[in-house]
Amino acid sequence: MMEEKVSNNKEQNLDSIKIRIMPPGPEAKKIIDSDSEFLVTSTKSLPLVAKRGRGSFVEDADGNVFLDFASGISVTNLGHIHPYVTAKVEEQIHKLWHFAGTDFYYKEQVDAARSIESITPGTFKKKVFFSNSGAESNEAAIKIAKIFTKKQQFISFIGGFHGRTQGALSMTASKAIQQKGFFPTMPGVHHVPYPNPFRNAFGIDGYEHPDELVNRTLDFIEKYVLKTYAPPENVAAFLVEPIQGEGGYIVPPKNFHKDLRKLADENNILVIMDEVQSGMGRTGKYFASEHFGVEPEVITIAKAVASGIPMGAVVINSRLDFPESGLHSNTFGGNVLASVAATATIETMKKEKILDNVVNQGIYFKKRLLELKDKYSSIGDVRGIGLMVAIDFVKDQKTREPDVKLRDKVEYKAFENGLITLSTGTSAVRLIPPLNIKQSEIDMGIDALDKAIKQSL
Repeated sequence: MMEEKVSNNKEQNLDSIKIRIMPPGPEAKKIIDSDSEFLVTSTKSLPLVAKRGRGSFVEDADGNVFLDFASGISVTNLGHIHPYVTAKVEEQIHKLWHFAGTDFYYKEQVDAARSIESITPGTFKKKVFFSNSGAESNEAAIKIAKIFTKKQQFISFIGGFHGRTQGALSMTASKAIQQKGFFPTMPGVHHVPYPNPFRNAFGIDGYEHPDELVNRTLDFIEKYVLKTYAPPENVAAFLVEPIQGEGGYIVPPKNFHKDLRKLADENNILVIMDEVQSGMGRTGKYFASEHFGVEPEVITIAKAVASGIPMGAVVINSRLDFPESGLHSNTFGGNVLASVAATATIETMKKEKILDNVVNQGIYFKKRLLELKDKYSSIGDVRGIGLMVAIDFVKDQKTREPDVKLRDKVEYKAFENGLITLSTGTSAVRLIPPLNIKQSEIDMGIDALDKAIKQSL
């Protein structure tokens, strides 16, 4: 029997999982081989060669169609090729592509800044610095904190991920491989435990005793860090994720960020909130920090802000603005096309009431995942907010010992079954579909995930 082929003259509909040939197929393998020959070794996760995307689905080089529960690492939050954003970018392409927004002026950059400021928490006057990525946004935030406070040290959290450039890397502490061979990074950074309810440095069940977990964490910072080797007079800022991303989609107890901010204010320390992965509606609010009742004076953003056109941003309380011109700049930040895409993305989120969909589908998604947890003892934890969720695989429910091998098998089997996922943390799989996903697509993904777990045990 001949293999079914997709006509080159007529594109197939991208509306359901279709595995025509076991991936990676022959065309995909050719591209993977070429990638290995011509591109520097990086962090490839799955042998998926993307060719075309629409909405929640991606077609590979061999005509297989996958349901995308990775969203380009929470970048394509409106799905692939959203028609309104696409139309706005296409319109701009015929006018102007680039004009160095840090040296000159154009309306599109101002419009993008105004749009971003309109959705960030905080009643104070804000300003925006545009960058190209999350790492660069965090680099800018580091410089803002240093120049404003006239202090040079920072406190970051174990499990946190803030980028791979040298300054941002100094703050990162999610995987040893990310640091391997790159010492020294920026000096003066101190890492402290993050209040992980499922697995933490204090041996506390944070789900049963959230207040104790927060108190232990903050006591450690106050008594063993600020009073021994990092005096507040030296510390410019805490850099923290409201929900840890690469660290495993860790949701801290509800009062953690408020109490951290209180500790910071008492010691004249800024709090930089890294919302690169958790922002732009992913949790059912525009920014995850809103779930914790805080108004960060510095928020770093990237990933989904321009629906896949590279862009990052730092949103600050205007009182933290650079005191003079020339202290920081770049070439491509606030690029015209990226600015138009960012404005269109935010307009779409408001018009289509994306946050409502995230809340509703997030509740349903969590319910379906908890059904899997009841079915499989190997799932130790289901956690997350909105459509930023993860399942954590364990060898034993009581000890919560991570089962890394099972997690890796499930991720790959899901891929073979037509579902794109990404690993995170020690033994978790993150599930981050487009924010406008339909319930029927969630069910499709759960079926594929269920099958993958069954095949992996």
